[in-house]
Amino acid sequence: MAVLWLDEISADDLETVGGKGASLGELTGAGLPVPPGYVVTAGTYRRFIENAGIDEELFELVEIDVEDSSALAAAADGAQQLILETTFPEELREEILEAYRSIGTGEAFVAVRSSATAEDLPDASFAGQQETFLNVTEADLLDRVRECWASLFTQRAIYYRQEQGFDHSIVNIAVVVQQMVDAERSGVMFTSHPSTGDPTMIIEAAWGLGEAVVSGAVSPDNYVVSRSDRSVETTIADKKVMHCRDEETGETVERPVSEDKRTERVLSSEALGRLVDLGEQVEDHYGGPQDVEWAMVGDEVYMLQSRPITTIDKGFDPEASSLDEMTASEASVTDGSGAATASETKQGSVLVSGLGSSPGLASGAARIIRKLDELDKVGTGDIIVTEMTTPDMVPAMKRAAGIVTDEGGMTSHAAIVSRELGVPAVVGTQNASTALEDGQLITLDGDKGTVLEGKTETDDEREPVEEVRPQSPVKPMTATEVKVNVSIPEAANRAAATGADGVGLLRIEHMILSLGKTPARFIEENGEDAYISELIDGVRTVADEFYPRPVRVRTLDAPTDEFRELEGGANEPLEHNPMLGYRGIRRSLDRPDVFAYELEAFARLFDMGYDNLEIMFPLVNDAEDVYRAKRELEKAGIDPNKRKWGVMIETPASALCVEEMAEAGIDFASFGTNDLTQYTLAVDRNNENVADRFDELHPAVLRLIGDVIETCREHDVATSICGQAGSKPEMAQFLVNEGVSSISANIDAVRDVQHEVKRVEQKLLLESVR
Repeated sequence: MAVLWLDEISADDLETVGGKGASLGELTGAGLPVPPGYVVTAGTYRRFIENAGIDEELFELVEIDVEDSSALAAAADGAQQLILETTFPEELREEILEAYRSIGTGEAFVAVRSSATAEDLPDASFAGQQETFLNVTEADLLDRVRECWASLFTQRAIYYRQEQGFDHSIVNIAVVVQQMVDAERSGVMFTSHPSTGDPTMIIEAAWGLGEAVVSGAVSPDNYVVSRSDRSVETTIADKKVMHCRDEETGETVERPVSEDKRTERVLSSEALGRLVDLGEQVEDHYGGPQDVEWAMVGDEVYMLQSRPITTIDKGFDPEASSLDEMTASEASVTDGSGAATASETKQGSVLVSGLGSSPGLASGAARIIRKLDELDKVGTGDIIVTEMTTPDMVPAMKRAAGIVTDEGGMTSHAAIVSRELGVPAVVGTQNASTALEDGQLITLDGDKGTVLEGKTETDDEREPVEEVRPQSPVKPMTATEVKVNVSIPEAANRAAATGADGVGLLRIEHMILSLGKTPARFIEENGEDAYISELIDGVRTVADEFYPRPVRVRTLDAPTDEFRELEGGANEPLEHNPMLGYRGIRRSLDRPDVFAYELEAFARLFDMGYDNLEIMFPLVNDAEDVYRAKRELEKAGIDPNKRKWGVMIETPASALCVEEMAEAGIDFASFGTNDLTQYTLAVDRNNENVADRFDELHPAVLRLIGDVIETCREHDVATSICGQAGSKPEMAQFLVNEGVSSISANIDAVRDVQHEVKRVEQKLLLESVR
């Protein structure tokens, strides 16, 4: 038999029908409302490739080094082409089509979903790795089945399987063919909290098909239901778009939601109650928390998919999940910002002081670093003390308990990287590297900006990832997205643990500077592919952690003084003030040969399936910069109409010219407040003589930001902020009031910003109805 009907399937058939098929069979067998359908079995796929004689060639093609981007791309293309060009045997063709004709009236719209035998397992989830097609009819059914089979060999799927230790040759794929529900309302439901396992059900709902919710195209309503007393916390979103079936073509299309329904509550109390009941039945049936996709037509609710929640922290204790329930002594163990704090402090006098740039308390032996070849002496738990950090120091910074520098401010490399790694840091001390002795026991306070004599005993080992994981079991749901800034790929796991809506800024220059050579020198010695692969690996690390949440990557924006420190940097221009010089898009457009390699890395990542990436150009001034950058995108084979791209608003010129840039086709404009402030106020942000005049909340800066948001809203261009100021409550209040689309905060500030944004949004809603 090439097909099995859902009512013939149970969890025991996992190897035959894959995770998705087995789940739908279980739901059907449990009497839950599931649309009718069948599964083209995994054995059918296996017989297809074996009878066609392409199996050996197929598996040989994908036995490659997945870290070699070129080899990975070639393997994926070759493997998929093998399957897509192989003809269906007539007997198989008829059996699949005959089953289709038994659904509904025989001319039904169906969903065709991949169901790999290594997905949706209790301890692993490869959801999203293979293809899904909606609103398919008989004319395209066989092609879609074959495309699902071929999607077993996309670049992302090949890479993930190898990383997870799954043998390519033993992984099969089934295909679910299921009657489409022409949903009026749909969404997702976590039967228990997805991070903590707390008995709190979280339901997201929007108008139309659920694809809009799953893909992130719409901000859905959010309902947080306590399963103990059925109390509900409701957040009604502005649902601007919906996905639905086009009556003429049958294709899934995106349409605007009518004004009267945009802010209307999707789920009534009765509908919500039915969903909660069904969710509890699903969890009871499986014996564990589930991630459920659902749809409603009229009063009828349908379960479309259920899979285990694999993200629950096994060590989480729901009984101690609330900060309000913690004792004072427990609350003092960590400050929630990146380091263990002392329950019992034994400290001496202040040795040096500077800016507290990354919060927390850390004690250890000082390791004075004056040259890069001294980094080996930094052991786990030591304190790095140096003039200033560079990207080459990141591996040692990961080992260190804290960082102290002579130079630098709140936006220096040491400050940014320390915050992302969760390592306490004090910068700008002027003399720490000469005032402290190598091996001396010290304690640094990243909040107060002081370095003290002696060591402080702490109660707990630091857990940088857990320290930023939200303590509250419920993520504040906001219409304004709250994203996170990431400077180095090594911080991706910690950034993702915050529960942010995506990455608002991933700086590519730190990946390039960490090579220790200028791009030109690196390419000269290692070749173009090696350089492109370095970029791909760095970006992919972050894109994987956040998929399918968006990751906005900024192209190269390193000033000449940083390049001069690299091998091959001797010919860099000598600039009196590099911040005003040869950097950002002006450098990229002046060196299109090097810029092309960055864009080639993006093109390959898109080909690998990383459709969550967005490209951002820094330090643009006007529409001419935008048009030139857009042409470079097109030369690299990146369609600017299909991929999201935008600009940084960092100069008064760009703020004043944003309307022309919107007309040039940008999808978003993101404020870089560090540069926008220094250029607007004529204040060098690294100059201690005028540091007290640096104010991102200056009326002139706020006026520029407000005017840009207003203009962009008129042209349907999203706006965001990714500068340091986005982490400040006052800035968040201003931005939400102005109507910004998203705010990107530092890793340790994400949850605070989420709460602040929600507070401001609720205040606006209340004021609108009073």
